[in-house]
Amino acid sequence: MGRTFREQLCFLLLSVSVLRGCCRDLENNEISDEFYSLFNPEPRRDPPDAFVYRRPLRCMDMVAVEGQFTFTAETPHLSCATFLMAEPSELISVEFGRVDIDCSGGDFITVFDGWVMKGEKFPSSQDHPLPLYERYVDYCDSAPARRSVRSSQNVAMVFFRVHSAGSSFTLTVRKHVNLFPCNAISQSPEGSYTMVIPQQRRNCSFSILYPVAIDISEYRLGRHSSFPKRIMPGCTESEDFVQLLGGNGIDTSKLLPITDICTSFTGPTHMKIGCDNTVVRMVSSGSFVSRVSFSYRALDSQELQTIKLNNVEDFCFNN
Repeated sequence: MGRTFREQLCFLLLSVSVLRGCCRDLENNEISDEFYSLFNPEPRRDPPDAFVYRRPLRCMDMVAVEGQFTFTAETPHLSCATFLMAEPSELISVEFGRVDIDCSGGDFITVFDGWVMKGEKFPSSQDHPLPLYERYVDYCDSAPARRSVRSSQNVAMVFFRVHSAGSSFTLTVRKHVNLFPCNAISQSPEGSYTMVIPQQRRNCSFSILYPVAIDISEYRLGRHSSFPKRIMPGCTESEDFVQLLGGNGIDTSKLLPITDICTSFTGPTHMKIGCDNTVVRMVSSGSFVSRVSFSYRALDSQELQTIKLNNVEDFCFNN
């Protein structure tokens, strides 16, 4: 298992390293405000004159709260990125405020619809509704009227490069309700979720960046009654199915299949997955209203050790 990837997940989103205590140094950093908010969400306050949270933006940063974030360069910064995150049922908008960069001199600010880590993208090109080139929106290349960009899911990124000291820009980050959330990354190592695809031909993935125990409690196609569940290595003859995937990257198209579920059922399917990334992926033909419900929790150190030594699902420890 690559240590670099594990450390990146630790810094960016509560990876398995959190369970082992190697991210405690984040507690005294300003960035911990965003991490704390993931575990301790406060009630949303939306009065017209509400206080706007503001803070400086770092070259490498993570933002999980609404507010205004300003970057000011003291030296050239040639490779910077900010990871944005909301609740699974929310979308993110990024609004360009005051921008003072040299576009003609090679500076740029680019918003990406999703996350990119080590060349891998979430959602994958197979699961995202837009072609890859439309997921990048560059401030310098956009029409002057386009001052805001909205994501298709609960995660987004901002890449930027500035060559001169004194260059600066301000971004306003807001969250919006997503009535039919599709792709999402979990903010926490435990929870429950129901994914619904309302008669649309699309694929939806829910990513959990931890080794987890997961219970799939229900999978339904339209108004079909419950059938005995049929779990098999592949559902090649079906256009509607649920996949459970695992691996150590974020691109779902590169993860390893653990099991597929091809027929409607009600009743628990329990599995323990010792991977940095566990994904529930639902593929829909658009002929039915597809629905899958599941719950998950992080594995403790003893469970991880047991899986590593004895379980057939230990491929994540060997790849």
